[in-house]
Amino acid sequence: THRGDLAMRSSVIRRASSLTRSRSGFVPSNVAAGVRLMHGRWTADKVPAGPADPILGLNDAFNKDTFDKKINLGVGAYRDDNGKPWVLPSVKEAEKRLIEKGWNGAYQKEYAGITGIKEFNDASVKFAYGNAGNVIQDGRLAVAQVLSGTGGGRLAFEFYARFVGKNVPIYMPDPTWANHLPMAKDAGLSLQTYRYYDKNTVGLDFNGLCEDVNNAKDGSIFMFHACAHNPTGVDPTAEQWKEISSLLKKKNHMVFLDMAYQGFASGDADKDAHALRLLVEDGHDIILAQSFAKNFGLYGERVGCFSMVAGSTNEADRLLSQIKILIRPMYSNPPIHGARIVATVLNDPTLNKQWYAECKSMADRIIDMRKLLKSNLEKEGSTRNWDHVVKQIGMFCFSGLNPEQVDRLKNEYHIYMTKNGRISMAGVTSKNVQYLAHAMHQVSK
Repeated sequence: THRGDLAMRSSVIRRASSLTRSRSGFVPSNVAAGVRLMHGRWTADKVPAGPADPILGLNDAFNKDTFDKKINLGVGAYRDDNGKPWVLPSVKEAEKRLIEKGWNGAYQKEYAGITGIKEFNDASVKFAYGNAGNVIQDGRLAVAQVLSGTGGGRLAFEFYARFVGKNVPIYMPDPTWANHLPMAKDAGLSLQTYRYYDKNTVGLDFNGLCEDVNNAKDGSIFMFHACAHNPTGVDPTAEQWKEISSLLKKKNHMVFLDMAYQGFASGDADKDAHALRLLVEDGHDIILAQSFAKNFGLYGERVGCFSMVAGSTNEADRLLSQIKILIRPMYSNPPIHGARIVATVLNDPTLNKQWYAECKSMADRIIDMRKLLKSNLEKEGSTRNWDHVVKQIGMFCFSGLNPEQVDRLKNEYHIYMTKNGRISMAGVTSKNVQYLAHAMHQVSK
């Protein structure tokens, strides 16, 4: 109203009037009158130091280590067999084209809009969903470009908190990627876990998982890793996914899928999308967060896609309108460069074919290192069963080593991994795998 506008403007004017000019700019008038702000406003009792990030701390310790055979198995980023980062040639070519020809024939750095670049969004959902459930053909997807997997996950949790309710339980696998927990907690959801990893078998606790899905209150939220579970590398089989889908449907649970490794897990992007497509075919209205950090090597570009399956085109439009409202005050709109690279690769038949081969080569190197690690452990004389090393999939291997053994690896052999025994297989090379196997045998025999 007019009166409300006047009141608002008056409030702004009063605040502005309370400022007085100083040499360094405006300061509150009460300060000018002699009242000074106390030194150290943000004292430790008000803002205590936060705990150090365990991965970053591990990297710091590794970087300071001068031992020539040191190995970093903590970083979740691909490395070639020389231990070096690798920019995919298909990505380089797409970037070259963008520099030479621009985007859609023009070199520009304009805002992409709240939901990002349409060509990227269209290519991303086609890459993920394929023809599953005809959701693309029927216009039943609400889609937005987001800030990689973390941005997609946080947006999903904010959506659930706003439209399902604060403190609604969200069930996550035990264990899960560490960042999932604070993302959901900060959105206001109630964190719960379901059984996933069986320490005794170093594999999937399928019976425990099904019991927890069945015992949860109807209509709860369940989060799954679409493929290459982080940190364990343990995935359900195709038959187990069918049972999980049936149970979820029976209990009317909502499903959030985090898909960070499509193509990178097995080397086959369609195979890695199996769980997603099965759930969609079975009629689940899922939320999906895609990341293109690992499979395209675009870690620092923050390229991701968020999508929701709706019951109709009208519902998809309504969902997208609310997604935009959540995004706008969060980060306004996404970065454009990485998304244009992905769109260029996925939409060009030649580059697309080249990327598939490059992505498979990354997956194959990881698989080869798993085989080499297992065979070298056996050569060392280890009597432990290391079958899980080759049965697990993706970037990470849950070794089964305990925290004490992990500490010995670091202190005695200069090998760095997280306390839970997670090995980033990208850090294993043909040059260091024998030393790694020797060390692992020494601390575990």
